[in-house]
Amino acid sequence: MALMDKPTDLQPENSTEMDSVIALEEDGNIEEENAEYSGVVSFIETQFQRSKDRRLTDETRWLEAYRNYRGLYGPDVQFTSTEKSKAFIKVTKTKVLAAYAQVVDVLFAGSKFPVGLEPRRYPNNVSDAVSFDPNELTSEKVQDKVGVDYKPKTSIARPDIAKDLGVYKDILKPVENELQDRAGTNVGSITFEPARRAAQMMEKKMHDQLEESNASKHLRSVAFEACLFGTGVIKGPFAHAKEYPRWDEDGNYDPLYETIPKVEYVSIWDFYPDPDARNMAEAEYTVQRHRLNRSQMRALKKRPHFREESIEAAIDFGASYVREYWEDTLEDNANTGSVERFEVMEYWGILDAELAEQADIEIPSEYEDRDEIQVNAWVCNGQILRLVLNPFTPMSIPYHSVPYELSPYSFFGIGVAENMEDSQLLMNGFMRMGVDNSALSGNLLIEVDETNLVPGQDMEIYPGRVFRRQAGSPGQSIFGTKFPNVSQELMMMFDKARQLADEATGIPSYSHGQGGITGVGRTAAGMSMLMGAAAQNIKAVVRNVDDYLLSPLGKALFSFNMQFNFDKDIAKGDLEVKARGTESLMRNEIRSQRLIQFMQMAQNPAMQPFVKYDYILRELAASMDLDEDKILNDQREAAIQAKMMAEIQALMPQPPQGQQPPQGGVPSPDDPTGTGGGNIAPGAAPEPGAEGFTGAGGGANGGNQPQPQQAPQQGPQQPAG
Repeated sequence: MALMDKPTDLQPENSTEMDSVIALEEDGNIEEENAEYSGVVSFIETQFQRSKDRRLTDETRWLEAYRNYRGLYGPDVQFTSTEKSKAFIKVTKTKVLAAYAQVVDVLFAGSKFPVGLEPRRYPNNVSDAVSFDPNELTSEKVQDKVGVDYKPKTSIARPDIAKDLGVYKDILKPVENELQDRAGTNVGSITFEPARRAAQMMEKKMHDQLEESNASKHLRSVAFEACLFGTGVIKGPFAHAKEYPRWDEDGNYDPLYETIPKVEYVSIWDFYPDPDARNMAEAEYTVQRHRLNRSQMRALKKRPHFREESIEAAIDFGASYVREYWEDTLEDNANTGSVERFEVMEYWGILDAELAEQADIEIPSEYEDRDEIQVNAWVCNGQILRLVLNPFTPMSIPYHSVPYELSPYSFFGIGVAENMEDSQLLMNGFMRMGVDNSALSGNLLIEVDETNLVPGQDMEIYPGRVFRRQAGSPGQSIFGTKFPNVSQELMMMFDKARQLADEATGIPSYSHGQGGITGVGRTAAGMSMLMGAAAQNIKAVVRNVDDYLLSPLGKALFSFNMQFNFDKDIAKGDLEVKARGTESLMRNEIRSQRLIQFMQMAQNPAMQPFVKYDYILRELAASMDLDEDKILNDQREAAIQAKMMAEIQALMPQPPQGQQPPQGGVPSPDDPTGTGGGNIAPGAAPEPGAEGFTGAGGGANGGNQPQPQQAPQQGPQQPAG
């Protein structure tokens, strides 16, 4: 079979760096192709069925979690004729939403997506510590020799400054002799930080791409399923042609298409991983199940490397989607059988090289010595809609699975609903018993002796009812018995079960608005301590988010930009992705208070040279959900701003010593508003009777005579001359 070149949709038109993507072409003979590729189709369908069978136990857990979230009793719950109440107390929903809010707060509470880039350390064959002589190496010299428009920042060189040069090690070759192999401790030396600048540019680019692709919506869906079912799945990044509305001069719609990296939420119900893997790093393959209508099937023709004739053949075969048993519960629908949709399997993973050769698939020379190849295949109704070699370098499956609570012996994690399943069962039981007991105890049990009553009377009881007795019949005919009320004891058991739910989930009730807090929690400081303790329980979850979602997604997005060069102005280099979800969790009220306290302690002149005020200010801004890049200057901008303020202050007229400027006049440095709200200048206040004194009364002499002047306190009094 023939090969195709790399699709142009993987990168902008001005891109020059591209790797080949190998894909199948169509030869126009569908019957022969079906015979050739039948082995590949059978292999993918077998892998899918294998994952489907091994997932049944997990599906049972997810269904139970979903029912507890929705407040639905399963088919295994049978009520007796004496149970009148069928109440379902949806505490599970409250706990899941509380956990979801905490995870989302970590992902989106700050002004930035919690993924950053930092320069890696310098390679082994390069000096461990460098510095630049400001008199020898200038920005003009760098521009002339290297062509890099960069102005180094003035600061004290550090022994670890080498790590800031990693990205530009090749670019700086012409000025390599200007580097001095010393510790870089001279106060007059300057540090050259191009790698840090490149990291900041790439980090901003990645954040813009995530925002451009509306990644926040997909990440929220991932977080929700992780909290509810225990596992969330996201796909990407992959190339996506985004449409931007545009009209020409004649009013005709002429949209602009731009290729951007995109991430996409994948429902856990449509995700079938390698059943022998415990995480995505161990997975040899994954299968995503799609449910497409005819329009969506035909839309696949516009995407690169999809085979048009195979798509039409799959459509002509007819709808093939069969509803799974769990879909009836999820959709509140009891429909069974097939629907007017097509079941399409998207396969990412290994394909035996021998099987590929049997299917007459041409394997590139660089993969000929391998027993297996990595492919991406789309299959529907026995047709291969798409078959390409994995285009990513290094080859990896573009899915990321994040567990809420890690299960060390299973691919899928444990969610909030599963952790409190028993507690939810107990709460429902005690509540139903309490409701039934209250209904019984609130009414009398009626006993009637019909031998004393006139036959044929209706036994219905209502206010004002009259019963007729037989003549001469002695004794009472109607008796009332009151059922004992034990609902208070049952509610105590309900509260105990709710406390067990708090302990099982690590989400205390007061963290999501539950009242009735006693003891230390009744004070503001005590509540702050309780909320801080509650945040400790979510730290393990946030670490999982860092390790299994943020870090792999950030690395994949970085590699995607490096491979396909979406922006030629972004410097490529050896940068390291850092997940900062845990840092985002710590940016709370307590952290802000501690930072402010530290700044107060750092007012000591002996400590000031060791304090990184720029870092503290950025952390304070982040803890207040402010964009530090928009409200704070960098070191160069701060120096310019300080110089400007000093020059403006020097130009302002200074008031005479001991006299305040008039209200509404030129603002002073202590009162920039000009409203007179600044500090009072040092000096002696006017004495009563002196010029400028306008006070009246109140003194020892009624305010008519000046008071004797007090001697100054600085030294002994001098005798009058």
